[in-house]
Amino acid sequence: MPTYPKYTTTVIGAHSVPRWFEALDRLVALGQLQPADLNDAQFRTMQAAILEQEAAGIDIITGGETHRRSHNRHSPPNAMLNHFWNRISAFQGVTRPKPITAYDPNVTHPAAICHGPIGDGIDLGLVEEFRGVSEFASRPVKITMTGPHLLSAVAHDEYYGDLRRMMFDLAKLLRHNFNRLADAGCKHLQIDEPYFTPATDEEVAAAVEAINLAIEDVPDDVHVAVHICQGNYAVGPDYDGQIGHRYFDVGRYKADLVCGIDCDSLLIEHDMTHHFEGRLGNKQLGVGAVDVQAPNIESGELVADRILSYRWLAPEQVIITSSCGLNHLPRHIALGKLRAMTEAKAILCGLNPPP
Repeated sequence: MPTYPKYTTTVIGAHSVPRWFEALDRLVALGQLQPADLNDAQFRTMQAAILEQEAAGIDIITGGETHRRSHNRHSPPNAMLNHFWNRISAFQGVTRPKPITAYDPNVTHPAAICHGPIGDGIDLGLVEEFRGVSEFASRPVKITMTGPHLLSAVAHDEYYGDLRRMMFDLAKLLRHNFNRLADAGCKHLQIDEPYFTPATDEEVAAAVEAINLAIEDVPDDVHVAVHICQGNYAVGPDYDGQIGHRYFDVGRYKADLVCGIDCDSLLIEHDMTHHFEGRLGNKQLGVGAVDVQAPNIESGELVADRILSYRWLAPEQVIITSSCGLNHLPRHIALGKLRAMTEAKAILCGLNPPP
């Protein structure tokens, strides 16, 4: 199990997306710009995401997932779902709205329709992303990927009639892509599963099996993290207010089941940390002590205090991260939050000097 040094900092994945992405997307639709122009903007934003993470001192970085979205809203398209559905032939084609939160049945997602078997040899573009980000990064690069449960549970199933079967076929596809990533030299992998709380215990238990199938062949020198969250999107003029606060936070928090995932670390919101006391074992815990729903920039002291409040959690098990992605936050706020994470690391390392 490859463990990180105590208080390693990393991001959940998505970096701040400029609001002008949306305007460029419209201009492409109107024929006033070419798709290649938007691709160029996505590429340059990826470079900026790398620069800002490294300038802030983040230890394990991503490319900001900027190439996965064309504007700043959650949907459409969604960087965690539609981007990958579009690469899988079984999901290609028209989408159909699907409610996604018990808080408001009027909030829907443009969900893909599964109309055939999911092949296990499809290239999801992860290796290309890893190589593209690594070309500009001077720090270790992490690649994030949506887990088999979210990809299945939020889709319309017109083929399998069995969520477990769909998840396991997606797990085989993920396993193929994870093996290719490892062969390409990637040492840091993250799986995103934000939809566990609304699901039944039986469904999540099957999802844990599927994730374990997806990562069973990952080499021992690759750190595998699983990000569990409740759907962290803020309401406000910079976001459009279409979804709201933790829109998946309905149901039982299933830390007992989550800890059955054979990963190296779990990444969570800081106020969910208490659920893992006595359950974490030898895994590391990414404490999301920077709140992406808050429009302010936390101080390093506040971030450190949030982590220290869980006295049962050993420093060697702590990873410092944010509660979710930074995509809907303005750039200066996102950068400030990254710097707060590294300030917290310096504070915590000073409080816990090496023996």
